[in-house]
Amino acid sequence: MNKDLLKFLTQLKKNNNKEWFDKNRATYDALRKDFVAFVQLVINDIADFDDKIKSIEAKNTIFRINRDIRFSKDKTPYKKNFSAFISIKGRKSFGPGYYIHIQPGDESFIAGGVYMPEKDMLEKIRQEIDYNGKNLSKILSKASFRNTFGAMEGEKLVRAPKGYDEENPHIDLLKYKSFIVSKVITDKEIEEGKLKGLLKKYSKEMLPFIEFLYPAAIEE
Repeated sequence: MNKDLLKFLTQLKKNNNKEWFDKNRATYDALRKDFVAFVQLVINDIADFDDKIKSIEAKNTIFRINRDIRFSKDKTPYKKNFSAFISIKGRKSFGPGYYIHIQPGDESFIAGGVYMPEKDMLEKIRQEIDYNGKNLSKILSKASFRNTFGAMEGEKLVRAPKGYDEENPHIDLLKYKSFIVSKVITDKEIEEGKLKGLLKKYSKEMLPFIEFLYPAAIEE
């Protein structure tokens, strides 16, 4: 699946039109079926250490290949990637969860956390940071975590969010509007059959980060 998927997506990038896609739909359908099966294996791997996601079915995590072009200047009809979001809140939620993105050109990656949460969820996350920011800082500063993911990603406020003071010891973390970490996966790694193992390895490394966000973002 890995090499064939990269090859298909490379061709799709060059021929992003309905006529080409229709001619190659059988290939797409077969690759998508393989991708669903692959993501299920990844879910099973992650469930070994994160039992919150053990009941998730892969078919419910996969994003459509069709682009929403209604409000876009780019009218190409298809995405250039296969992707899935494994989250107990669902594929269309804001997280927390594990995101898998497969795209040729060394643009594949795994990401985890919460992306652009709605107001209520964002407030809960900030409250959790206010109470337990030391724990999050410890997770983010762990050597193996930083060596894998680098710094936490996400857009930030310029000033302190409403209800918080600039002197708050966790003000830098409180200014984030998304709480994401990610790791690039190269085409070579995918072609060498390392994808499944890397996804498990990186997911396990980000687990403490995900677990920090769970109580803040999910109503128990």
